[in-house]
Amino acid sequence: MPPRKRNAPDSEATAAEPVPKRRSLRSATRSQTSAQPVEPVAKTQRRAKTEDKDSDADEDAEVVPAPKTTVKKEKKPAKADKTSKPARQPASDKAAKPEKAAKVDKAVKKEKADKKPSAASSTRAASEDPDIDSIPTRNPNAPKHDGEWYWLMKAEPETRIENGVDVRFSIDDLRAKDKPEGWDGIRAYPGMHKLLKLTDIARNNMRNMNAGDKAFFYHSNCKEPAIVGIMEIVKEFSEDRTARKPGTPYYDPSSTKEKPKWDLVHVEFRKKFAVQIGLKELRELGKPGGPLENMQMLKQSRLSVSRVSKEEWEALCEIADKKAKDAGLEHEED
Repeated sequence: MPPRKRNAPDSEATAAEPVPKRRSLRSATRSQTSAQPVEPVAKTQRRAKTEDKDSDADEDAEVVPAPKTTVKKEKKPAKADKTSKPARQPASDKAAKPEKAAKVDKAVKKEKADKKPSAASSTRAASEDPDIDSIPTRNPNAPKHDGEWYWLMKAEPETRIENGVDVRFSIDDLRAKDKPEGWDGIRAYPGMHKLLKLTDIARNNMRNMNAGDKAFFYHSNCKEPAIVGIMEIVKEFSEDRTARKPGTPYYDPSSTKEKPKWDLVHVEFRKKFAVQIGLKELRELGKPGGPLENMQMLKQSRLSVSRVSKEEWEALCEIADKKAKDAGLEHEED
C-alpha cells in the first residue's frame, strides 16, 4: 500500500497543541529530579537558619570553651596589677617629697650636731645629771660622821680635751650653775697602775662625804695652781652615770647599770676668794713646823680629792681673809 500522505495541520490546531521539543539526556535527568516532592520554601528557610545557628554554636564552643574564658577573666586583673605602671604623680607631690626629705636630713644633721660635744663647752655642764632632783640628799650607804668635815677638790680651769670634749671647769663655772653640780671624772684607766691607789683614795674620800661638809675649790693643771674658793657638799655620793654614757669625757665601758664602778657627789658654790692662795704659798706653809705640815694634798700632790683637817681649814680661811683685807677687797659670796 502506498504511504499515506499526511495532511498539513491547520493553523488553529498548530496553535493549540505545543510542539514537543527534542530532549537531551541532561534534560531528562533534570526532569526526574524535579519530579520529587518539593518542601515548602518557608520550611526550607527555617531549617537552614536552624542549621546555621547550630553550626555557629558548635564552632563557638570548640574555639573558646566557657570555663576557660571565666578563669582567664578572673586572673587577668591580678597580672595587670603586677605589670601595670604606677600612675604619674602630680608635679606638686614630686616637689614636696624632695623638700620633705631635705627637712628630715636637716633635722638629723642638727640632732647629730647637738649630740656632738663642743670643744668650747664645759664638761661638767655637759655631764650634769638630768635627774638631779630625783637624787636624795642623804645616802644610807655613806658613812656618817659628827659635825662638818673638810675637803679639797681639784678641777682644771684651762682647756684640755678628753675624749673629744673640753674638760675645763672653773669656780666661775660652778658659780653660774643654778642647780647642784655633779663632781664627776674620778677614774682609773689601763696603763695608770701607779695612780690606781690614788684613785681608790679619791673615790673613798667622796664616799665619806656627808651633806653639809665644805670643800676648797682648787684650780689644777694650769699656769697658777691655787685654792680659789669654797663649795658645799649638798648631795652625798651616788652613781656617776656619765661613766656609762658614750661620748662623755670620762666614759668607761666596764661600768654598767648592774655593776657601776664610779661615784660622784653634788656640790654648790659658796665663796670665791678675793685673792687666791697659790701652790707656792701652800708649799711654804707645808714645811716642817708649818700649819700645813701634814696636809694630804701636799703629801700626795696627784690626789684629786683629799681630806683637810679642821686646823688646816681654819688656818687657810684666816690666810684668805687676811689677803683680801690687805688688798682692800672682799670675797664674792653666794
